[in-house]
Amino acid sequence: MRLLEVAARLFLERGFDATSIDAVAEAARVSKPTVYGQYRDKRGLFEAVLRREIKRWLAPMASAAEFEFVATGKRSFEQQLFDLGCQLISFTNGTSTRATARVMYSQAHNFPDIADLGYRDGWLKAVDNIAKIFERLAARGDIKLAHSSVVAETFLHIAIGPASRSALHNQPVNAKLQKARFKIALRIFLDGLDWN
Repeated sequence: MRLLEVAARLFLERGFDATSIDAVAEAARVSKPTVYGQYRDKRGLFEAVLRREIKRWLAPMASAAEFEFVATGKRSFEQQLFDLGCQLISFTNGTSTRATARVMYSQAHNFPDIADLGYRDGWLKAVDNIAKIFERLAARGDIKLAHSSVVAETFLHIAIGPASRSALHNQPVNAKLQKARFKIALRIFLDGLDWN
């Protein structure tokens, strides 16, 4: 929807406080009542932007959770996890994702329910999706697994932790370096699993 695209762009360019409903309506070429007809206020508009970003971020993990990873050994699984991690790194490094995260963090004190939305509907669902991948491997007998959520959280931390921190601190993106570091961290991570 064009209105959300425009709102996301303005929130990322100006931040939450400096973005007005008037500015969003003008940039989207709609009337102010049109905006208020869909979103109760600026907070509601930002919540819709955040929900859209979360849905986009979760998409590759949800697909991976449903996908049957090829049972051809640890090295093949490593490549598949590396590919998934690279998708997540690329998305996390996206301009709108970086900006949405910064705005969400900056408004966490004013709108704790927005921060809770990011955590509950974003992070926890991501952990659940990744945990399903490892649970499937355990059910197949490829690995022994005691705590799938801890394993999933660790995978996400090594995949997108550096990208998330660079976004939070508004540091330049070096996706090539992030992916190279992730490849090393992934090898260490997989060596720590109990493979059968």
